[in-house]
Amino acid sequence: MNLPTTTVNGRAIEMAAPPHTLLVHWLRESLGLTGTHVGCDTAQCGACTVLLDGQAIKSCSLLAVQARGRQVTTVEGLARPGGALHPVQEAFIACHGLQCGFCTPGMLMSTTALLAQNPQPGEAEIVQALEGNLCRCTGYVNIVAAVKQAATLLQQEAA
Repeated sequence: MNLPTTTVNGRAIEMAAPPHTLLVHWLRESLGLTGTHVGCDTAQCGACTVLLDGQAIKSCSLLAVQARGRQVTTVEGLARPGGALHPVQEAFIACHGLQCGFCTPGMLMSTTALLAQNPQPGEAEIVQALEGNLCRCTGYVNIVAAVKQAATLLQQEAA
């Protein structure tokens, strides 16, 4: 029997998930992709943010079966072939856009989605794009700086 597939981080995966399983739990428990964090389970904190067909979504608010036939990218899928860090990851490290790291995967995924849609966002656009991601450590200044630097790095890479 062929099961419906979902593409996760570029790999087609047969999805055998009970109908009530949240996407975040399927990613973590069935696939071992623990970079997607469970924070609040109510779509408030953003720690579970992944890309679904390129759009940032909170995976605690979506059933796994709703991702069938679609493309899911988790923080583990950001790294480049050979393990090189994605420019967004590099920028967060360089700008100290993380402290405890719990919110970081969600911040990285929201940033990636923002920069795919808007390669040169202003500060207000960055703040708006990240407003669904909560951080209790950094005060957001370094996170906003990291997004700006990531935009620059991606533009340099494209040139």
